[in-house]
Amino acid sequence: MTKVLLVGLGGFVGSSARYVVGVASARLWPAAGLQLGTLIVNVAGCLLIGILAAYADARAMVSPELRALVLIGMLGGFTTFSTFAFETLELGRAGGSGVAAMNVMLHVIGCLAAVWLGSAIGRALAGA
Repeated sequence: MTKVLLVGLGGFVGSSARYVVGVASARLWPAAGLQLGTLIVNVAGCLLIGILAAYADARAMVSPELRALVLIGMLGGFTTFSTFAFETLELGRAGGSGVAAMNVMLHVIGCLAAVWLGSAIGRALAGA
């Protein structure tokens, strides 16, 4: 139960930080044409999960509770893309480059298809 609370607390911090980055980037670059806030949190989250996971593994001194708070909660709340990228990298490191590539394809294509389908269902339910 403690880990669940830590993940929730970390998720609150990470999600709040993601919102702040999104608002700040929209104010700083209003005519960028891209969702820079999303790009920033995805790249930053991937960088942070890479640094922190490698450091934690090399030092073997990070408790499971701290990993739950920071890696799963905070970075998961900041961006789930960091978890996806880290897991894909781990698949490749384990010798499964084909599995890693399949993971990327399934996530990208599956998620785009799910958003399209969800949008269609939402419009149908709304009578639009």
